[in-house]
Amino acid sequence: MHGSERRLAERTAIATVCLSGTLEDKLAAAAAAGFDGVEVFEPDLVASPLSPGEVRVRCADLGLAIELYQPFRDPDSTDPDRFAASLRRAERKFDVMTALGVDTVLVCSSVSPDAVTDVDRLAEQLHTLAERAGARGLRLAYEALAWGTFVNTYERSWEVVARADHPALGLCLDSFHILSRGSDPAGIAAIPGEKLFFLQLADAPHLSMDVLQWSRHHRLFPGQGSFDLPAFLAPVLAAGYSGPLSLEVFNDVFRQSDPTRTAVDARRSLLALAEAVAARVPALGAGPGAPPPPRLGGHAFTELGVDDGGGPQVAAALAALGFTRTGHHRSKPVDLWECGDARVLLNTTADHAGAAAITALGIESADPVASARRAEALCAPVLRHPHAADEADLAAVTAPDGTEVFFCRTDTTSGWRTDFAPTGSAPGPDHGNTGPAITCIDHVGLTQPFDHFDEAVLFYRSVLGLRPESATEVAPPFGLVRHRGVRDAGVRIALSVALLRRGEWAPGVAAPQYVAFATDDVLATARAARDAGAPLLAIPDNYYDDLDARLAPDPARLAAMRELGVLCDRDEHGEYLHVSTEVLGGRVFFQLVQRVGAYDGYGTADAPVRMAAHRRLRSVRSRPRRP
Repeated sequence: MHGSERRLAERTAIATVCLSGTLEDKLAAAAAAGFDGVEVFEPDLVASPLSPGEVRVRCADLGLAIELYQPFRDPDSTDPDRFAASLRRAERKFDVMTALGVDTVLVCSSVSPDAVTDVDRLAEQLHTLAERAGARGLRLAYEALAWGTFVNTYERSWEVVARADHPALGLCLDSFHILSRGSDPAGIAAIPGEKLFFLQLADAPHLSMDVLQWSRHHRLFPGQGSFDLPAFLAPVLAAGYSGPLSLEVFNDVFRQSDPTRTAVDARRSLLALAEAVAARVPALGAGPGAPPPPRLGGHAFTELGVDDGGGPQVAAALAALGFTRTGHHRSKPVDLWECGDARVLLNTTADHAGAAAITALGIESADPVASARRAEALCAPVLRHPHAADEADLAAVTAPDGTEVFFCRTDTTSGWRTDFAPTGSAPGPDHGNTGPAITCIDHVGLTQPFDHFDEAVLFYRSVLGLRPESATEVAPPFGLVRHRGVRDAGVRIALSVALLRRGEWAPGVAAPQYVAFATDDVLATARAARDAGAPLLAIPDNYYDDLDARLAPDPARLAAMRELGVLCDRDEHGEYLHVSTEVLGGRVFFQLVQRVGAYDGYGTADAPVRMAAHRRLRSVRSRPRRP
């Protein structure tokens, strides 16, 4: 806390079920990420060689409080013998809790066929269970499972707890169970704060499927899905909840990923959520103390790492697109290429041996120092690269896929451009005419590792303040690919991931990347680029026959598009014309794009056509020649 100001993320916790590995791995990861406490998931304890007392000591040594033991399932029953067995089972769990040093257990509403469906009788049984817990100084946090037999909404769980009327019995509110059923969380504000024993947070994409399967496999950390968690958390805090913000996320990817990395991503999600709630309802308390995201002004540059083999190919393509080599770094093997306000750095250091790759993004920030401070406050440590005394000291952070993101300004006399000695050449176009040309970088396309797609969305959303767009899926030749853009007024990044990449039957690019350059007339710019030798990607005639049937473009315009390989997507807001080069240096390609009207997407519907054309070209070139 700073002064007397209450911070929303003052106490954070994570359920061990969120993380991969043994219980020991999970506890170490939670502590390393900066969490204050954990929820111990019973199966993790059962599989551990540590006794409950030893787990208590281990957590104390790591600086972790054990906030909750969970879960205790099917507490009630219409069968007296089964209910008696439930009470015996509870006593054994209370023994474990005492050894662990935790005073609260999560009690899930029953999913059994013999669940009690009479409110008064259920309240009576929970009162009996609470009486035994209270006698030992313990508490029951009762949770309504979304698929519970009788209690499956927070409204009904509160009705039962209120009727039971025992000081050792309260509620556990879980955002997934509440929001997945479409319940309105506003009513939570009327529940007495002292009866809100625990809070569990999870996000999720909107899916049409069985809620149990949705819960068990597709939960996400806050900010990665589609739930409005600030709207959920606000009434919980307004009711007077004072416990930790805790995460309970069941996710197949997280349960197989590096637990330390997942834990850092998880804590970042809570910090960003607290910030969002503080911005929406300032009276509830301050956010985590991170500076607000400064205004971003666009893409300052995109850096490509190239080697001696792919470098000349990429440089030749840039020249054909209208770029000019305008500078060379004073101390590093890096060239600056410019066309209009589009800038590309070609870096040929030894680290870039192999396929060409987008290694860094330069983002225009109104306040690079504040951007760096925000990144550090949101668990993204700032990198400081070695530089000469007279060179710019640029702050950078590493995105989940390894791409470095630099915060910089191009419009200052001491900015990053001063590191480049001028070649004497003016920025393009150099096509020998003054016609339409590239104006700026429209967006950058980055294929993400499967395990880090959701992490990347949260990173760009929280650290840079970009707004995630709706996810879409397309079916190119190699299986489903998911696309999701993150953007603000000046910066666009298109993220994609192959959902089930299996096998290497075809010569392919596992993680293609591209830079899309904006132009006001893609046909004229593409024609000039082709005539200058740009390796534009050929598109099959079938595409244009189908385009004619669907959109009926002007015949002359359609003929030009067919000639140049220009694709077209159209929606109710406008059109998107785009043409790609062949893959350069083994992995990257360039695009020329034109937005007409208020079109705001990325031409994702055309991605399968472009990917098939790239695959076909690689296949032809890799085919052995006949004698």
